Amino acid sequence: MMRDIKTFLAHLSHHPGVYQMLDEKGGVLYVGKAKDLKKRISSYFSNRAKDLKTQSLVEHIKDIDFTVTNTENEAVLLECNLIKKHRPRYNVLLRDDKSYPYILITNQHTYPRIDVYRGSRKKNGLYFGPYPSSLAVRETISLLQKIFRLRTCRDSYFDARTRPCLLYQINRCSGPCVKLISNTDYAHTVHLAIMFLEGKSNQVVEELQNKMENAATTLDFELATFYRDQITRLRQIQDRQYVNVTDGNADVIGFAMQSGVICIQLLSIRNGQVLGSRSYFPRVPVHSHTDEIIAAFLTQHYLHDTSHIESIPKQIIVEAAIPERALLENVLTEQAKHKVEVIRPLRGEKKKWLTMATLSAKQSLSAHVANKTNTQERAIALQNALGLKKLPQRIECFDISHSMGEATVASCVVFDQNGPIKSDYRRFNIQGITPGDDVAAMHQVLLRRFKRLQRDEVTLPDVVLIDGGKAQLAAVKAVMAELGIRDIVLVGVSKGPQRKPGLETLHIDEQPPMHLPSNSLALHFIQQIRDEAHRFAITSHRQRRDKSRRQSPLELIAGIGSKRRRDLLRYFGGIQGVAHASLDELIKVPGISRSLAERIFAALHDATV
Repeated sequence: MMRDIKTFLAHLSHHPGVYQMLDEKGGVLYVGKAKDLKKRISSYFSNRAKDLKTQSLVEHIKDIDFTVTNTENEAVLLECNLIKKHRPRYNVLLRDDKSYPYILITNQHTYPRIDVYRGSRKKNGLYFGPYPSSLAVRETISLLQKIFRLRTCRDSYFDARTRPCLLYQINRCSGPCVKLISNTDYAHTVHLAIMFLEGKSNQVVEELQNKMENAATTLDFELATFYRDQITRLRQIQDRQYVNVTDGNADVIGFAMQSGVICIQLLSIRNGQVLGSRSYFPRVPVHSHTDEIIAAFLTQHYLHDTSHIESIPKQIIVEAAIPERALLENVLTEQAKHKVEVIRPLRGEKKKWLTMATLSAKQSLSAHVANKTNTQERAIALQNALGLKKLPQRIECFDISHSMGEATVASCVVFDQNGPIKSDYRRFNIQGITPGDDVAAMHQVLLRRFKRLQRDEVTLPDVVLIDGGKAQLAAVKAVMAELGIRDIVLVGVSKGPQRKPGLETLHIDEQPPMHLPSNSLALHFIQQIRDEAHRFAITSHRQRRDKSRRQSPLELIAGIGSKRRRDLLRYFGGIQGVAHASLDELIKVPGISRSLAERIFAALHDATV
């Protein structure tokens, strides 16, 4: 605790502001806001009973910084920014701060297109959303393509078309690029799509019904069938719209807690339509209260990113009594430029929405906890199987991928006792080895990886898994000896007969080969990590291979720019013609000197002229 706390408190201001609790190293432990800084900070050091979280916080406080603000609203915004910047361990932290996707209709074009859009609304057009995830947006766009056949292609692609694309062939586009639909008809279709996105699906159905009847009256039965199919699809969508909100504009916040893990489920309703839901698993200090967690989620979710401000709905429905609810409503209203209410319903339709969101939160949390617990059990089983003194905190696995020696790539994936740490994944392009030499490739990637870890003074892994047998393991041991690294358990994992899972052999330094039972949790964990490394390696290899195959051999020759490359290909009719051309024929190409022709001939024939 701070020394001389009484003197510090005596000089505090009674103005609103934000305070930061600091530890002995100057790190931020907690960020809070206050209507009255002196009263709020003094409450931490009073003799009144405190919860366990506050007691723990006070024990670690060595200093306090504070900032006076003009208003409480400014304090809320500053608190939010400081939490985002410092991510204190005693604050509730929302881990996902990505901008949310919208559907954009570019109405400035003669034939408007429909597209996914993220970020602030800088482009001209009509925006619908926000949607909880890009998947929800793409599903909606797919539906609109099936029903209204709007174009999704970029303007440059649209302008260059001379015949309809595949989307037209499968009835997902009306072919405006080649004038297969008139401007008037397309504009009307866009109008119907906009009405649908605005929640006016009943009016859309009525209009389509009138068109279907008119087509049938004029004996245009093919067109009438088309309208009938559109109506059928719209009715199906309406049937799946299990929440009847007429013209609702709300976010419903479901909450669930299990085994110390928190799940917050956000159900988005816009223009009377349920756009979907999304699960969040915030980092929450021990002994935090439900109302505190939800209040922190609302503040960080809506105020962390300026692009989120545009998505603040008119109503936010929660199941907890939010502390300082009026202040939060005031800040959200000021930022959103429209009235925002935070509602805790006790009965009625809104209570049903909240029940549905809470049920979704419980289901998402159950799946999340089951997966996390399963991984921890596997990590414990691996500790026992390898005879480790402690539970491995970091496991790295390496794999090599290539096609007959072409475009060799190595992968490094990282796991801890909770699962993969994808932000720490790395890929390595392998060069300077004999093509197909997996042992040399493994030696190179381990040398590069651990040199970098030593240089950056990063924590080394407890266990290193190698996709390979004794030869690969020997290469890894040589790297560790060269770098002077000890106390890392090295395990080679060689595949069983016919590459059948469950029959893998484990090669551990100075131990006989080990075979774990096929139902062993430790083996399952090793397989999971090894398979993830293989997936990451082969994906990286294919990207590198495809990129190299798209590259012309002429691009690698010094002195050959885009113009000369184009002239050569035109003169000989393609790269094969250039490759089969003699030196004298190459010299005949305008702009190709003899010295340059010699370089081209030598490069394409792997010879010296």
